[in-house]
Amino acid sequence: MKTEQSALKKRIYQIIFESKTPAGQLYDILLIISILTSVTCVMLQTVTSIQLRFGKTLSIAEIFFTAIYTLEYIIRLWCAPKPTQYAKSFFGIVDLLGVLPTYIGIIYPNMRFLQAIRIVRTLRVFQILRLTRYQQDADDLIRAFRSSKRKIAIFLLTILALVVVLGSVMFMIEDAESGFTNIPLSIYWAIVTLTTVGYGDIAPTTPLGQAIASLIMIMGYCIIAVPTGIVTVQFAEEKKNHHTQHTCEKCNNPILDNHANYCSNCGVKIVNK
Repeated sequence: MKTEQSALKKRIYQIIFESKTPAGQLYDILLIISILTSVTCVMLQTVTSIQLRFGKTLSIAEIFFTAIYTLEYIIRLWCAPKPTQYAKSFFGIVDLLGVLPTYIGIIYPNMRFLQAIRIVRTLRVFQILRLTRYQQDADDLIRAFRSSKRKIAIFLLTILALVVVLGSVMFMIEDAESGFTNIPLSIYWAIVTLTTVGYGDIAPTTPLGQAIASLIMIMGYCIIAVPTGIVTVQFAEEKKNHHTQHTCEKCNNPILDNHANYCSNCGVKIVNK
């Protein structure tokens, strides 16, 4: 009995966690189709005309998809070799967040629209269709962000200090009639102006305030380029390291796919990964 249960668990694991088998690939494709359908239903519920005509049908569909995904999440926990590791993984958290909004929506109705987060689960398409080059680029980008996190943290702290100072200065220069009624609101204006968004709900009226605002806008264009440059340089470095990290021992062909077991050029088994 225990052997049969172990075999069943292994079979289910292969289907829902791996996409190398025909059954696993079919399961993942059907899962993605259902996710796209469920997210579409969530979005349609916010359209008044559609909600009035098909509200009941969409609500039933919402309950149906949530029940399916809840059962699927429980099965994933059951058949995973390390349930805790899966639960803490990126997709494990996304899978859980895909079902929680419906249950939280019982108390806070608007929360159920967060079911749209299920769309993130479709990222599995890179594994399903074996688009390894896209997956490798995504891995390089993630590593670039991780390598740049200290520089980005310093940059964000600098921007935070800057907007606090600028907001405080504008609060002293402008009056309440211009919308600068307190320092937090003035800091909000500084953030909006520095990022060149410019909602226009608050605007300086004094010549000095307008001059400072113009300076902040110009600074905004320069500042936006900083994090982009940091990540771009690090991304280029990751790509360079990635492409020179592994080579075939026989023909020295670069191994671009970290998951490859054989050289795409000469067919020799890769042993220096």
